[in-house]
Amino acid sequence: MNIYLSMAAFALAASITPGPVNIVALSAGAQFGFSATQRHVFGATLGFTLLLVLLGLGMHQLLTLWPALTRLIQWAGVAFLLFMAYRLAFDDGRLGNGAARAPSCWYGALMQWLNPKAWLASVASLGAFVGDGDIRLLWQFAGLYFVICYTSVACWAYVGAMLRGLLRQARNVRRFNRTMALLLAASACYLLAEGF
Repeated sequence: MNIYLSMAAFALAASITPGPVNIVALSAGAQFGFSATQRHVFGATLGFTLLLVLLGLGMHQLLTLWPALTRLIQWAGVAFLLFMAYRLAFDDGRLGNGAARAPSCWYGALMQWLNPKAWLASVASLGAFVGDGDIRLLWQFAGLYFVICYTSVACWAYVGAMLRGLLRQARNVRRFNRTMALLLAASACYLLAEGF
C-alpha cells in the first residue's frame, strides 16, 4: 500500500471517530448551525496539526524529560472535558440565542491540545509514518492530516446542523445537550479509570 494512502487511512480513522472535539462540533452544529461552527472546526484542525508538527519536530523529547508536564496536560484535559460537559448539561436549550456563542477558533485549538485522543493519535501516527525523522515527510503528513481532520470535524458539525430541524423546541435541545454532556463526562471518567 502506498504510504500516502496509509497515512490518509490512519488520519481518517483517527479524525472521524467520536471524541470530545467531534462531540462539541456536533452539539455546536445543532445549536448554532453549520456556518457558525466553522470557526471551531478550523481551530480544532489547526490546533491538531500544530500539535502533530511540534511533536514531530521534537516536543516529545521535552515531555520525556519532564513527565510531570505530561501529567499536567492529562489532568487539564480531563478538567476541560468535565467543564464542557457541565456547560452542555446546564445549557438553556435555546438555539443560537444571543447569550451563547458558537465555540471560537481558539476554543477548538485549545480543545485539541487538552484532548488525550489528539495526543495519542499524534504520537501513534508519528511513530508509524515519520519515525525516521524525515522532516519533508512530516510536513506532507501534516498537510494531508489537516485536510482530512478538517473534513472529518466538519462532517460532525454538518450532522449537528441537520439535527437542528429536529431540535426546534428548547426541551429537545436540552435533552440533546445533556446526552452530549454525558458522553463528554464518560470520556473523562474513562480516562481517569484507565489512569491515562
